Amino acid sequence: MTSPQQPQPQQPQPERGPDDTAQAQQMPPAPPMPPTAPPQPQGTPPQPGGQGQPEQPAPAREAGTMMLQAQQAPEQQPGQESGTMMLQAQPMPQAQPQPSADAPQPLAAHGPGKDAGTMMLQAQQAPQQQNAYAGAPNPQAPQVPQQGQPQQGHPQQQTGVNWQGGHAGYVSPIPIRRTHLGHALASEWTKIRSVRSTLWTLGVFVLLVIGVDLLITLALSDPTRMVDPKLGFSFLGVLLGTLCLIPLGVLVISSEYGTGMIRTTMTACPSRARVLTAKAIVFFGLAFVITTVTTTLVALFTSGMLYGPDPTTDQWLRGTVGAGLYVSMLGLLALAVGSLLRHSAGAISAMLGVVLLPMLLAVFMAGSESLRKVSEALINYSVPNSLATLYDNPFFDSGPEGWTPLWVLTGVTAVVLGGAFAAQQRRDV
Repeated sequence: MTSPQQPQPQQPQPERGPDDTAQAQQMPPAPPMPPTAPPQPQGTPPQPGGQGQPEQPAPAREAGTMMLQAQQAPEQQPGQESGTMMLQAQPMPQAQPQPSADAPQPLAAHGPGKDAGTMMLQAQQAPQQQNAYAGAPNPQAPQVPQQGQPQQGHPQQQTGVNWQGGHAGYVSPIPIRRTHLGHALASEWTKIRSVRSTLWTLGVFVLLVIGVDLLITLALSDPTRMVDPKLGFSFLGVLLGTLCLIPLGVLVISSEYGTGMIRTTMTACPSRARVLTAKAIVFFGLAFVITTVTTTLVALFTSGMLYGPDPTTDQWLRGTVGAGLYVSMLGLLALAVGSLLRHSAGAISAMLGVVLLPMLLAVFMAGSESLRKVSEALINYSVPNSLATLYDNPFFDSGPEGWTPLWVLTGVTAVVLGGAFAAQQRRDV
């Protein structure tokens, strides 16, 4: 047998200090106490148990119940969290009302013979929270300006659509500029100077031209031998140098088809004519500068080491600028052939055939009287004889003279390059 627990007297409240007063001011008010049993109106029949018998008092319980609540603090300090967990002690009513569906359920059952205090967990709906920092917008919610309210911020960011959510209407803050030929030229210049093939081919070209002409000059530098014209044999080094410049012209465009880089180039610059124009300008300019500087150096030490009449102004121009234009135009023809064939080995083989095949065919035709005129025509308009003509040292006196070989090669290059532009517009990458 267990005796009912006697009600405990209320303990005196301790005095509050200054710190407790501040904490009490910040603590929100306790929720309302549950209602007590309503009074019975007059005339109500007594409860079962006998007429005039007094009501049996409820079992004695402890004075307080511990409840854990989550409430929204009415006023928040800057930087404080919006929800506050508080532990409060509430007095237990004399009579327990009937539990409802919405009432908080105890975590543990209690009854006679058990502790009267029960730990109860109660969660309350927090009101709509305000941002701790006034004026700070929610980055996840779209900022839609009110009607009649002026929009603020960057003019390209004035949009009421959340672009992170996948909605349309986002405007990039990056400025958009129209592309032109200058951008394509800068791109092609970056490509041609950043690959190793350019350094190797141009380096070998300079070594061949200077080395071969230096050897020939040393062999002819005899005081008893008069050389006229002085620059006549310099074409041999330039002719060997073209065998290095032709592959470079082919690789400028055919290498991109081999590696697939041409897709990236055409995506960045959809205008195919602009891409081909930029490649032609960059390559022709680079080849002309390198060739002209190299031939000028060769002409200077050749004219100073050999004995004979000094070259005229026209001979100087044709031996330096003319040779530079001719070799550069030959490399541009190789670029056009590479654009048509889109294959490095095939285009290089075709260009070597253009340079060497006419001379080989003319040698085989030289023994036939019926083909003698054809043989002479092939030699007169071949690349080796054209370079020799620019240096006033042609193979035959019946062929073109002066600047004529350069104009012939320019016409042929223009026709092939026009076909390359047409093929770029009609064919896919």
